[in-house]
Amino acid sequence: MRVIRLIYGWIDDRFEVTPLLEKNVTKKMVPRTLSWAGCFGGLAFFTFLVQVFTGMLLLMYYKPHPEAAWDSVTFIKSNVTMGWLVQRIHAVAANLMIALVLMHMARIAYYKIYRKPRELHWMSGVCLLLFTTIMAFTGYLLPWTQLSYWGAKVGTEIPSAIPIIGQDIVEWVRRGKAISGETLGFFFSLHIWILPAIMSAFLGLHFVMIRRTGISRPL
Repeated sequence: MRVIRLIYGWIDDRFEVTPLLEKNVTKKMVPRTLSWAGCFGGLAFFTFLVQVFTGMLLLMYYKPHPEAAWDSVTFIKSNVTMGWLVQRIHAVAANLMIALVLMHMARIAYYKIYRKPRELHWMSGVCLLLFTTIMAFTGYLLPWTQLSYWGAKVGTEIPSAIPIIGQDIVEWVRRGKAISGETLGFFFSLHIWILPAIMSAFLGLHFVMIRRTGISRPL
């Protein structure tokens, strides 16, 4: 602990970490009327961080190839130390994140906190909900099991209901006329790189707007 305090003190002297934490975390003023339900947004962000951390650990062993995907997942759960726990945390946190985002948005809608000057908060939140569901859907295919294969097949059929361009969208998402290795690679790139980057940008915008308008409170 002494070594940790010395290291922290050295960093604090140069970057002034303590005043920043006191201003934004430990001594931050919040409305007296704010209840425990106001924590749904913060908890959703925490689960996102859990997803990023556990996802990076899983990425060390996962192989995005039809002939190796399931074997790599089995290897993680059976041979990697605590791999089963990391994989299970990643799967459970995905469902929990969607539930928390929905509860957060339900609270915002119920108390009408989306009204001026917080319209953009709501819009960015809707986008984050959309990206969260897409993230969960793309991750569903990665184990390459029968369940994930047919789940992805049914899910990618949904855009076909759109007139004129529906079938083109389906083929674009599948990277062909059927679910294949190309689909797996596309979903992998979306799940690991593209969607997390987009979500991080929207989260940054969301937090900046909250800092400018203050923490919302029910009327």
